[in-house]
Amino acid sequence: MTEEMERPKKKMKKVGIKAPILTAISYLLPLVVASGLLIAIGNLTGGQNVTTLEGITIPSALTTIGVFGMGLLPSFIAGYIAYAIADRPGLAPGFLMGQVASFLGAGFLGGMIGGIIAGYIALWLETYLTVPKWAQALMPMMIIPTLTAIAAGLIMVFILGGPIAAITAGLTAFIKGLDYSQKFVTGFILGFIQHLDYGGAISKVPNLICDGMMADGIYGPEAVKVLGSMAPPFGVTLALVLSKYVFKKPVFKLSEIENIKVAFPMGVCMITEGVIPIAMNDLVRTVISTALGDAVCGAIAFSMGVESMVPSGGMFVVPMMRNPGWALVALLAGALVTALLLVLLKRPLKPEEVDDLNTEEEEEEVDLSGLSFS
Repeated sequence: MTEEMERPKKKMKKVGIKAPILTAISYLLPLVVASGLLIAIGNLTGGQNVTTLEGITIPSALTTIGVFGMGLLPSFIAGYIAYAIADRPGLAPGFLMGQVASFLGAGFLGGMIGGIIAGYIALWLETYLTVPKWAQALMPMMIIPTLTAIAAGLIMVFILGGPIAAITAGLTAFIKGLDYSQKFVTGFILGFIQHLDYGGAISKVPNLICDGMMADGIYGPEAVKVLGSMAPPFGVTLALVLSKYVFKKPVFKLSEIENIKVAFPMGVCMITEGVIPIAMNDLVRTVISTALGDAVCGAIAFSMGVESMVPSGGMFVVPMMRNPGWALVALLAGALVTALLLVLLKRPLKPEEVDDLNTEEEEEEVDLSGLSFS
């Protein structure tokens, strides 16, 4: 009597691409931050990447460990994208596709595409592949990972790997070949779009591009990302100071001032979301002001050769950047542009409009003196 085969009882679940990529980035960031800090600390103390333990120093060990970590980025992004799509059966083939991407020179982009391919193949096999009952326990740990690795690996090696590697190499050569004026324009555009929604879905796209370039050894866009995250909160804070002490023009309500007091320290830590409550009260003017400020910040930073090997950390990683003096100039210029535009574009508030906290409190008070229960 033949063994009964198990039939799939449900259709393959629908999994988009955005959510797995964001999941993978959340797993990736600790590795990127730790590796970037190790490289930065090692370089600041005179270390360098080495290939032998003979005569190695502590700074060189830190730099070398950080370089090892950066080399894992294609595997991490591929592995956790596949994991987010197909769960545990996709993890191993995903990591393998990241290794294939590194071998082919396809870099971060190759890792992302390899992870997506591996994830969907594993998910398809998990849904539709029929096996005898005795082999069901082997599905997630042997059958699906092996078949997925074979299929996805052959696709990467013989079909997609070469074109992806060519695109990566072309993009790297293009960025490195930019002259001063081209870098200024590129930094302006990158800064302008980078934080249009203050850390939301739109910001994720250019930020991911910057992270991918960093993984491929291009660190200028990462500096634009780090500095650009701080420019909006610093800009609205400076706008409050200028409106109050220089222009004598009240443009912020008391509730907005309280939010600015929170947004500034958040900005120091590279958290742009603190600007959202301020922007929601005057969205168009605030977005225009912060986007142009970010654009100026990005243009100066990128054109003057500011680079960051650390993808986050705010002001705490500025000293570790290449050309940190120009990084501070770019950040100050971006914040100043945002502040001036906010003060000039926002209409002056009437005295009764400024104090909105007391108004809200009065509206919330309810007189219960006449209420009685029988």
